[in-house]
Amino acid sequence: MEKLSYAMENYLEAIYELSEGKCGARVSDISQRLGVTKASVNNAVLTLANKGLVINEKYKEVYLTPEGLKLAKVTSEKHNIIKKFFIDVLKINADIADVDACLIEHVISNDSILAMQEFLKTYKSDT
Repeated sequence: MEKLSYAMENYLEAIYELSEGKCGARVSDISQRLGVTKASVNNAVLTLANKGLVINEKYKEVYLTPEGLKLAKVTSEKHNIIKKFFIDVLKINADIADVDACLIEHVISNDSILAMQEFLKTYKSDT
């Protein structure tokens, strides 16, 4: 499968987090979460469905396929590791850390994520 755009990864991540990986996510909730129109969500969902990453029936919730779930989990985990590293280690404001993590999660290597994760396991904050 070809690499997804950052926007498509963000849609998958939003669906995953809204559905908690179990149930579906409503288009209106995805729209609100990402700050986009429902029409934009519908277009993105169609693209993701064509790639086999989501299942969507008109006027129903959006569900992740097993492959979509796998990709969404990876993106969400990257986001959370980066955000935790920024907050705990670099002492960056949580709101800024969240925005920056969202931007970085799409381009950071798995090696860097693993290194951050390992560092966080042993890191002891002075505060």
